[in-house]
Amino acid sequence: MSHFEQDKHSNLLPSQPSDFSQIVEKGLSRRRFLQASAATSSVAFFAASPIANAMARPPQSQALLGFEAIPISTQDTVIVPKGYQAEPLITWGDAIHPNAAAFSQTNSAVDQENQFGDNNDGMTFLPLSHNRAVLAVNNESTDYETLFEDHGKTLTAEKVRRSQAAVGVSIVELTKGQQGWKTNVDGRLNRRITAYTEMQLTGPAAGDDKLKTNADPTGTKVLGTFNNCANGSTPWGTYLTCEENFNGFFGSQNPIDVPIEDARYGISSGNGGFNWHQFDERFDIEKEPNENHRHGWVVEIDPMNPQSTPKKRTALGRFKHENAALTIDKNGRVVVYLGDDERGEHIYKFVSKSKYNEHKPEKNRDLLDEGTLYVAKFNAQGGELQGKGEWIELTFGKNGLTPQNGFTSQADVLIFTRQAATQVGATTMDRPEWVAINPKSEQVFCTLTNNKYRGVREGQEVNDANPRENNIYGHIIRWQPKNGKHSSDSFTWDIYVLAGNPEQYAENDLRSGSDNINKTNMFNSPDGIGFDNAGRLWIQTDGDYSNTGDFSGMGNNQMLCGDPNSGEIKRFLTGPNGCEITGLTFSPDNRTLFVGIQHPSDGFSMMDGVPRSTVMKITREDGGIIGA
Repeated sequence: MSHFEQDKHSNLLPSQPSDFSQIVEKGLSRRRFLQASAATSSVAFFAASPIANAMARPPQSQALLGFEAIPISTQDTVIVPKGYQAEPLITWGDAIHPNAAAFSQTNSAVDQENQFGDNNDGMTFLPLSHNRAVLAVNNESTDYETLFEDHGKTLTAEKVRRSQAAVGVSIVELTKGQQGWKTNVDGRLNRRITAYTEMQLTGPAAGDDKLKTNADPTGTKVLGTFNNCANGSTPWGTYLTCEENFNGFFGSQNPIDVPIEDARYGISSGNGGFNWHQFDERFDIEKEPNENHRHGWVVEIDPMNPQSTPKKRTALGRFKHENAALTIDKNGRVVVYLGDDERGEHIYKFVSKSKYNEHKPEKNRDLLDEGTLYVAKFNAQGGELQGKGEWIELTFGKNGLTPQNGFTSQADVLIFTRQAATQVGATTMDRPEWVAINPKSEQVFCTLTNNKYRGVREGQEVNDANPRENNIYGHIIRWQPKNGKHSSDSFTWDIYVLAGNPEQYAENDLRSGSDNINKTNMFNSPDGIGFDNAGRLWIQTDGDYSNTGDFSGMGNNQMLCGDPNSGEIKRFLTGPNGCEITGLTFSPDNRTLFVGIQHPSDGFSMMDGVPRSTVMKITREDGGIIGA
């Protein structure tokens, strides 16, 4: 998630309103529900479901987290547990092609095209053999104060072009030797995908009038991807990169009235933040009002073919995508879970029309072009913080998605997915970010990072799935699909963890967190999330690192490891000052973990006095499995 978002790290949050005690009182049932251990509570809730069996094995779960937890840190470095080591793998500005220029704040756009991109985020490790692999990494955004020698005080067309070359995706070959995995600058698959790489719009919305521009009257060809937050991968070997806060790159030279459907996505007149519109007309919403509709999609990339054209899959909807968690359902259909990272937005699911063909990979290439998109509604009985939910279909002509309500086609539903979700009555959530599917069960987890508007803005009233007003700490929700089938239209859910600060708030206050939070593992703003092969849940944070007030005792952003069976959570890694911990992927043997350190402050990974985002390589000194 981009740190560009306004107020993201604000400490100046209002105190809880006087009626917060009512929420706390309702929450007492949740705290009783979590008494003793999350395992006991989960069994109580899911007594008749497969999740109960998965969570009723405390002897096994006790051995799942086999490392020594580390304390909080405010040091300007990466710290991992005893017996582990963390080393830089690749850093913004490192060469990914032979004869690439050395990193400098005076690099040209062409130089940057041959270098690893900035602000690395979500990533996927794709093995080619036992000692050769591809690492696909998102490069979310860039910081003008570090990108340019004058710290962004002035902007030119050349500088904008350089900024556009620093974002997108980096695809880098890795080789494994005695020192473990390292980058191979001579790899034939090495590639940069940037804000002006040609791409194809596919699926139901492709060719719609709302996707046509002066440069592309067909509405099918678009340049570039940017603000690529998190990611996903497919069983047929492709990489999914997700476009998130694309609105920050658009603006207008003159004040104009922005259509309400575009304003819902954060498009505004004037300065969009990165000011690309001042030097690149396609980002000027007055001159190209449809260009912003061509961003905010999931993009599928073939990392094994450097000449391939990335495809923006419109069937998965347009919003501020965080990641794309893909699984093959029991009926053979592809299911993709998706979060829309903004306060008060929604959680989605896509189910493919056709089935996955394990024996003919070429048949799977366009599975993400046809299918049905759904949005989640979380139901509960007041104060239970658990319940049942349903997936509401987002198909033109159904559930009020009709011309009478402003939708004239399926393309309308997909281009303006947020409005469609509101129309059908989906549950507003506290910034849905990453979604992860447990490989040992059918449980699905989603991080809800925070929401200062909960209980304040209309439509964002407190509900059991989002139980705290002014939710400054965030939480993780999980659900179990009906009969263990991800394509089913209903589910049961509860809350895996309420992040909080038990040192600042009393036990009967929901701001102290759920019972699996204590002074040794507290954190705020869960963001990145993922499972390893053994079913360990890895949690990354992008929150307030002031270590004062409500956030006292939390230190720098961190990475924790959770046991989904027992509810236990232990701190595994702390990052340098000012950074977000984001992006994680494992080698297939789970003996190497790759973790992203985004936008660190001065002192980390310096070159020419410039702090640089870096992918770290984590291994055990004894060569063992990470986390065991």
